[in-house]
Amino acid sequence: MSILAPFLALVLATLLVAYHRWSLAIFTALTATLLVAVALAGANLTATIVAAVLLAVVTLPLLITPLRQPLITAPLLKFYTKILPPLSDTEKTALEAGTVGFEGELFSGMPKWEQLLSQPKPVLTAEEQAFLDGPVEQACRMTNDWDITHVRNDMPPELWDYLKKQKFFGMIIPREYGGLGFSALAHHKVIQKLASISATLSSTVGVPNSLGPAELLLHYGTDEQKKHYLPRLADGREIPCFALTGPTAGSDATSLPDYGIVCEGDWNGARVLGVKLTFDKRYITLAPVATVIGLAFRLYDPNKLLGDEADRGITLALMPRETDGLNIGRRHFPLNCAFQNGPLHGKEVFLPLSQLIGGEDFIGQGWRMLVEVLSVGRAITLPSTSSGASKLAAVVTGAYARIRKQFGLSIGRFEGVEEALARIAGNAYACAALAQATAAAVDRGEKPAVPSAIAKYHATEMARAVAADAMDIHGGKGVILGPMNYLGRGWQAAPISITVEGANIMTRSLMIFGQGAIRCHPWVLKEMQAATHPDPEVRLREFDVNLFGHIGFAISNAVRSWIFGLFGARIGAAPGDAYTRRYYRKLNRYSANLALVADTSMLMLGGKLKFKEKLSGRLGDVLSHLYIASAMLKRYEDEGRPAAEQPLLALAFHESAHKIELALSGALRNFPIRPVGWLLWMLVFPWGRRAQAPSDRLGRRAAALLMSPSDARDRLADGIFLTPCENNPAGRINSFLPKVILAEPVERKFLKALKNSDIEALDFPAQLAEGVAEGWITAEEKLQLEELRALTWETITVDDFDPADLVSASLNREQRAAQHRAA
Repeated sequence: MSILAPFLALVLATLLVAYHRWSLAIFTALTATLLVAVALAGANLTATIVAAVLLAVVTLPLLITPLRQPLITAPLLKFYTKILPPLSDTEKTALEAGTVGFEGELFSGMPKWEQLLSQPKPVLTAEEQAFLDGPVEQACRMTNDWDITHVRNDMPPELWDYLKKQKFFGMIIPREYGGLGFSALAHHKVIQKLASISATLSSTVGVPNSLGPAELLLHYGTDEQKKHYLPRLADGREIPCFALTGPTAGSDATSLPDYGIVCEGDWNGARVLGVKLTFDKRYITLAPVATVIGLAFRLYDPNKLLGDEADRGITLALMPRETDGLNIGRRHFPLNCAFQNGPLHGKEVFLPLSQLIGGEDFIGQGWRMLVEVLSVGRAITLPSTSSGASKLAAVVTGAYARIRKQFGLSIGRFEGVEEALARIAGNAYACAALAQATAAAVDRGEKPAVPSAIAKYHATEMARAVAADAMDIHGGKGVILGPMNYLGRGWQAAPISITVEGANIMTRSLMIFGQGAIRCHPWVLKEMQAATHPDPEVRLREFDVNLFGHIGFAISNAVRSWIFGLFGARIGAAPGDAYTRRYYRKLNRYSANLALVADTSMLMLGGKLKFKEKLSGRLGDVLSHLYIASAMLKRYEDEGRPAAEQPLLALAFHESAHKIELALSGALRNFPIRPVGWLLWMLVFPWGRRAQAPSDRLGRRAAALLMSPSDARDRLADGIFLTPCENNPAGRINSFLPKVILAEPVERKFLKALKNSDIEALDFPAQLAEGVAEGWITAEEKLQLEELRALTWETITVDDFDPADLVSASLNREQRAAQHRAA
């Protein structure tokens, strides 16, 4: 046998063991067995001995713990502690907050798909479904978005009262405190449906059920605080807001300039120990109408009235609206949107310690409290709002593109419009799956810090893309505001969701991978914790276990990346059916790619990695689209693998795969250490980048689904407000679609006959009458075409106004006052 045989056996064993992640002991035994086998088969004896010695030199020091720890682990531990990047208090709190769910598997390079697919399908209770079908449906019927955004710049009093009466503001509050006690899934479904009729309505309901006093009180409030505030928040007697952001503290909320000084003061006629607060907040949703304000500030105790520390850290308090010194009530005007939002200020405003959320026990823990609560609220409100808006835009734009005709064709038949419709379909499908997945994670008891950042960023970005494409397809219909317009306000509002609850630029470039690389990685956080353990023996022992676990993990991901790349992810165990198994295999490959590139980046760049925001953003995109693709596959499985939905799944999946490879390509082509980037490229893309954007043929099938009634279209539209009532022009247009499709053959027959005739009549009614007289159409078909013309006309009609109607009310008041003075 060849002199190379023993070394080939060594390589084969390495690849096999690394691919399957078997232990070092199994590797040693397997390799030794193969070497004996090739020796007995006649391999070169010297080569076999060299290979055996090489195996012994590598494996024995690693297998013998008393030898490994002092000779190898201890020096590496010393080096590791030197390169370990310092973490700010903000970063430490963010890393310690939240839990890790299936996203951790996506970072493993070898996802356990059964963990995802065994999760139960999210299902509403009968009570939750009844609430959606009853109060939520009624609230949507009561909502006239043009009246809200243009006439009142607020919701009407009767709608406010209805929301309070039906406890919309108490969805997350348990029944024992008078709330509805709904699941996160129900919370998601309610916000999604409200968002499909009015962004103002969904924001107004979403904020009290998201980051606000209720959520904070549930987790951290004292019994007295819970008993007093929660019933009042549940039934709307109290309207909450939470004041965090200020002029100089936005994304870096731990740099709050707002402060409180511990001192004595008067409260309700008594002299008590409390806090004198000075603060300047802005962008606070519901602040103009709030009756109880949650406030974040840094607490100082210069006179040591509470203990030895002067700087007590970020602390949270509840402030009644009537508190002396609180300046509140003015409004911001965010991009013509009518939800209540404004600033609030105060100088030396006194509150007793009993108003601190959680009392004295939670002094200084405010940032941790906020991060933990934010991971829950951010997982629901904005993703659900984006899902509702995207679903509505998808189905109504599809109907509009079928009804609206130019050059004798439905505009949806033009390839340029078809291309935009396909993007809308894919984004709406992905957004809906993502929003439901994060809500389901909350219901499983998770605090999904990383998935909530993924959902916030990508759901809002997809919704913005859907809005842009929908506006392009609608043209003037989307541009001209008025009661008939169902897109314009959503288009105006898109940048708001991009900006709030963590600006998207910061979320992508700092948070998703920044948190995910440590929180989701199976070894990094354990290594960091081990390296900082106070007991030297425990420190060395724990670091040893995690270090060599990490090394094996890294080798495995390098091998798996290369093998998957060589075979185009066509091999390997994977769940699913004949249609989806290829998708799971692709995700196996990309998971290994992510783990490999992330590990290499952390090893080679160390603490500098957190300043490489472009690299971090691209790796965050890989993790995000792995999560989004997993959510879509889970939804597909939960729905019973509907064949009619496959074009939407395929379109959205291939788009995610394409973006994953673009992100990996960008990361490797721009890797700061070029030779390392070249080596990684050979492991990740041995045949080059292969994934392509969805094909035109696939896009055509997805676009067609939006323009024709079907089960797949109905599932995409599930959960949004499409009732064809007077205040819902989108719902009316969607309801026209079946009648329009039924009339199309008659219309084609009539127009063909008209074109070949010598009839001189120009107006449509006269042409129809001539058509009946000539026998082209029947009297019943004439009525059908008259209805078609009426439906089409309503679909394309836009609003116009008397110029006086567009003059602001304040200017009218000034003019009337001037006339009065002149008189």
